[in-house]
Amino acid sequence: GTSDLSARFGRLSTCKRRTRERETNKKREQASANMDEDEVTKVTLKSSDDETFEVEQEVANMSETIKNLIEDAAADNDVIPLPNVSGKDLGKVIEYCKFKVSSKKKNSDGVLMSEDEVKNWETEFVKVDQGTLFQLILAANYLNIKDLLDLTCFTVASMIRGKSPEEIRKAFNIKNDFTPEEEEEVRREHQWAFD
Repeated sequence: GTSDLSARFGRLSTCKRRTRERETNKKREQASANMDEDEVTKVTLKSSDDETFEVEQEVANMSETIKNLIEDAAADNDVIPLPNVSGKDLGKVIEYCKFKVSSKKKNSDGVLMSEDEVKNWETEFVKVDQGTLFQLILAANYLNIKDLLDLTCFTVASMIRGKSPEEIRKAFNIKNDFTPEEEEEVRREHQWAFD
């Protein structure tokens, strides 16, 4: 009767799951076999405005979000859609990731890049307009790239450090929506922050 039917469906779903697992494992084995042959695996990323970027998987894997999307992708030649990142911002993010990957490898002379060289490059990288900087923060957050998120947030923190609330509002074009009374109350309640 009914229990016999549900047992059959149970066995069927178990078979389907095992088949999917075998297919996934086969793809992983093929991917690792390809890497063993010194063949560079490429991934295609697609921005919110339909711009596509082909990057090495090692570079793409700096993003935990992309890494997970690659693992979940049905086929090796799938395009990974990134609906929350524009082409302009994705291009900057890829530039950063490529640099970080190459900075951890020895150059042709067998020399690693120094910490100072990396810091100097990063300092130049974040010399962008405020709009771009904030878009990079959003992209780094969405793509889950910790190093880039740390760098961009540190840059904003440096812009704020030592400034009064008025100076910060002016620097970031923030409208003051407090009444003078509300502002005075906040200053009284949080006096320690204004010392």
